[in-house]
Amino acid sequence: MSVTVAFIGLGVMGFPMAGYLAKAGLDVRVYNRTAARAEKWTREYGGSAWATPAEAASGAEFVFACVGNDDDLREVTLGAQGAFAGMAEGAVFVDHTTASADVARQLAIAAAERGIGFLDAPVSGGQAGAENGVLTVMVGGEQAVFDRAEPYIAHFARAVTLLGPVGAGQLCKMVNQICIAGVVQGLAEALHFAKASGLDAEQVVGVISKGAAQSWQMENRYQTMLAGEYEHGFAVDWMRKDLAIVLQEAQRNGALLPMTALVDQFYSEVQAIGGGRWDTSSLLARLENVRRFD
Repeated sequence: MSVTVAFIGLGVMGFPMAGYLAKAGLDVRVYNRTAARAEKWTREYGGSAWATPAEAASGAEFVFACVGNDDDLREVTLGAQGAFAGMAEGAVFVDHTTASADVARQLAIAAAERGIGFLDAPVSGGQAGAENGVLTVMVGGEQAVFDRAEPYIAHFARAVTLLGPVGAGQLCKMVNQICIAGVVQGLAEALHFAKASGLDAEQVVGVISKGAAQSWQMENRYQTMLAGEYEHGFAVDWMRKDLAIVLQEAQRNGALLPMTALVDQFYSEVQAIGGGRWDTSSLLARLENVRRFD
């Protein structure tokens, strides 16, 4: 018999992730706050759409979620209509939201009180990674729970790694976002410098991308950056949400993150020029409009 799973949150990430579970032959029950989105998903992949997270989670052995932030996550898990209320003892909740380590620990306690397993499992790879089923998944939780869930997570991932107890996945995602912030700012400055120097930036990238300067951001974003095209990819608004979580955690653990704080400020300036929904590579647009912030 097919295993029944639920997926809560069908945004640009969750929609294709849930689709891979359906393609694997699983019985997928979905919930989305905007019901039309859930209906669209069922037309494309089959499965069934439900009116509340609790109803979607009812009878599911595994419940996956990918929503916006800590508050959204609490809304879809707790209370009479939350997923936990519909889950049976022994079921597993896998959270792919990029959220705080604190909310992961809080929800793990609430899940344990109901006999539910819990994993915090944020992802990296962006919309393209979700659509191509090649996400990197960073997981926190118990080994036994991870071992049960990992084969299902693998349907939309190329790497799934348990890093420690609940919260470790979110902490690893924070490290990931710190790295991305620095690399994108460096790439933006490099392209800005190349253009200011009168160099052919395309040619420059063709040379340096074969050496130590190479990065995913360089390979996948330099052309759209040079073209001034930012209506795609991971939005600045989302990155600022993530960096706020990072900086709050750093206050708690004492880590010094001067570059991260500075890049977060730069992203606020991108928002100020109307780029809140632009891709994070739009840091170059800020440099090209820098006089507005003098």
